[in-house]
Amino acid sequence: MRGYRIDAAAFEAPPLAPGLHIVATPIGHLGDVTLRALATLAAADLIAAEDTRVTRILTGRYGIETPLTAYHEHNAEAARPKILAALAEGKAVALVSDAGTPLLSDPGYRLVEAVLEAGHAVVPVPGASALLAALVAAGLPTDTFLFAGFLPQKTAARRKRLGALASVPATLVFYESPHRTADALADMAAVLGGERRAAVARELTKAFETVRRDTLAALAARFAGEPAPKGEIVILIGPPVEAAPEAEDVDALLVRLMGTLSLKEAAAEAAARTGLPRRDLYRRALALKDGGDDADDA
Repeated sequence: MRGYRIDAAAFEAPPLAPGLHIVATPIGHLGDVTLRALATLAAADLIAAEDTRVTRILTGRYGIETPLTAYHEHNAEAARPKILAALAEGKAVALVSDAGTPLLSDPGYRLVEAVLEAGHAVVPVPGASALLAALVAAGLPTDTFLFAGFLPQKTAARRKRLGALASVPATLVFYESPHRTADALADMAAVLGGERRAAVARELTKAFETVRRDTLAALAARFAGEPAPKGEIVILIGPPVEAAPEAEDVDALLVRLMGTLSLKEAAAEAAARTGLPRRDLYRRALALKDGGDDADDA
């Protein structure tokens, strides 16, 4: 029987459709694995793992006996045809990374591309992700964000890449090596502006999980004065800081919006565009409609 165990209870895994199943695994805490992930790993004919030693810890914890094969950046060209051959035989293959969701900063993309070109199914099995875990804990805007992966290792190339991202109106998310964290933060503060809000998340879901939140300048100074951190690092940077619009510009915007929208709608739209409080903008719009010019009378 193909199955898995949770503590003393045994569960049978239902049959799995042929194809490549992209399975998210815990980023630290093994209890974060999903029931669907366990059933998929147990029912698969083969698990393609970034590091079989790491994945064997997870499969051993849950009593999963599916064979493992290595698939990582150093053997991808040789391993990819073998996986494609298994899929051509109608088998189900599960792809996992060392932690989190595969394809984020690992070679899984090229495998998925090849699998799709060969006409096989690709099935996502969602779950843990350091990217999303850090984003929701950072205290930065989440409505628009850009995952930029790992920055270049050398200073000049790193600063060039940061310069290209400087004006992106979104929260920026990076993965970083512990021993490069201080240097990366220093370059971020220099290129993006030390006043930008930021967060550094370390060892998410693990025993020593920490999230530091401050301006880029403050974080850069703190990490420069400490030993290099240990563990997995995610750096998040808030959107560019925009100067507050002039009162005349706000009035002009409100007048223009009121030409096609109601007062309430105009105030809401102006708030979205300027970042100013909607209540204040509504009062100002009402004063403008009534012909008042003094903001204190609004």
